[in-house]
Amino acid sequence: MPTHRKIAAICSAALALFAAPLAVPAAQAQDVPESPAQIQLSFSPVVKTAAPAVVNVYSRRVVRTRAAPSIFDFMFGGELGAPTQERVEQSLGSGVIVDGDGVIVTNNHVVEGAQELKVALNDGREYEAELLLADERTDLAVLRIDGDELPSLDIGRSSDLEVGDLVLAIGNPFGVGQTVTSGIVSALARTDVGITDYSFFIQTDAAVNPGNSGGALVALDGSLVGVNTAIFSRSGGSNGIGFAIPAELVSRVVETALEGGEVVRPWLGARVQKITPELASSLGLARPQGALVSEVYPGGPADDAGLQVGDVITAVDGAPVNDLAGVRFLLATHRIGDAAVASVLREGQARDIRIAATAPPESPARNELQITGRNPFQGATVANLSPAFADEIGLDPLETGVIITNIARGTAADYFRLRPGDRVVEVGDQRIGAVDDLAAMLERFDGAESWPLEIRRGEQVFDQTVRM
Repeated sequence: MPTHRKIAAICSAALALFAAPLAVPAAQAQDVPESPAQIQLSFSPVVKTAAPAVVNVYSRRVVRTRAAPSIFDFMFGGELGAPTQERVEQSLGSGVIVDGDGVIVTNNHVVEGAQELKVALNDGREYEAELLLADERTDLAVLRIDGDELPSLDIGRSSDLEVGDLVLAIGNPFGVGQTVTSGIVSALARTDVGITDYSFFIQTDAAVNPGNSGGALVALDGSLVGVNTAIFSRSGGSNGIGFAIPAELVSRVVETALEGGEVVRPWLGARVQKITPELASSLGLARPQGALVSEVYPGGPADDAGLQVGDVITAVDGAPVNDLAGVRFLLATHRIGDAAVASVLREGQARDIRIAATAPPESPARNELQITGRNPFQGATVANLSPAFADEIGLDPLETGVIITNIARGTAADYFRLRPGDRVVEVGDQRIGAVDDLAAMLERFDGAESWPLEIRRGEQVFDQTVRM
């Protein structure tokens, strides 16, 4: 019998055995296993299929630091802090071969900053690895090794998972060697985790520990449904709450790496908010569900698709959503030029709206300017915000205006405690909408002793007059 049929048969038998006691009245004895197959139920066929494709990823980098000055440096006039000291930093994680040509997916934090990468297979083979793509915002990286007869794991569909499904986690926790743990899917579409910018995690109670990062979360059909990336723990060990990046996003990042490009994330072009019980009542909803559209960017994908303020997005491509993070994730699984289908409630009526997967525009141009002269911004670098730039630096793509991107130490901007990320809202009596507006006001106030400023930092607004 082919392997996949054996797996299916065993899984069916396992589920039947687990379900049997639920169907038996309390007063009736449980069924006794009637065959060796029922006694020896095991996940080993799944493990034999999946485990060979899960690898260890070793990263190495050399960090150079200048030694602290010694008394001899001061006494004999030597170079302070010399000589430079070198320290080797190594880290260990896991990865999954997803293509027989040696393509491996792992976590970005496993390989970040690495100068050397080595991959070790479960059968003892070791290879130097090439980094094809590293994406910090999804915490995914793609490597390639050059080897023969490499095992690989098919990327499945996490959208087929349901809470309660059995899954296996395979990796190398604590460097003890390849380890398999089992559990269930505890939750789907976790978005309030704060691990990556594109949160929509699979939560599992399969034991996941340090070293499991980048390893496989496997369904009982032997397919890869997620890449284990983080745990919730106060001790550093497994507390039964692990998170995996869903297979759909993994597949998209791998495709991008093989095409030789960078990850370009589609944007919605709208601002949405989570629906509270109070909002649900005012909108006439039976319960809090979906994400309320509160603003639409003119000429953006949502606007072009006909999405309106007041619409409630309940699902994208059939997957329920409740906040912007869920919408962003599901859009991010699409290639630029494709379309996603948003299920929308408008005035109580359900409708489907096709939204084109479009890259955020670089408009207006950044027009970066390093400010000089005698003014409070001297030493600051500023730029125009655009949807593309805002998304790149992790801001709401609908943010506009002028943002400070860098502050040189020892300058006036540093002295007045301006910070990268600050928005210049107003100088004097002039609202600042673009870098050119700021440049004009700096010229107008040239030589002034007092500078009325309005600066926005996050949700705080500082309105004060600075004296030079």
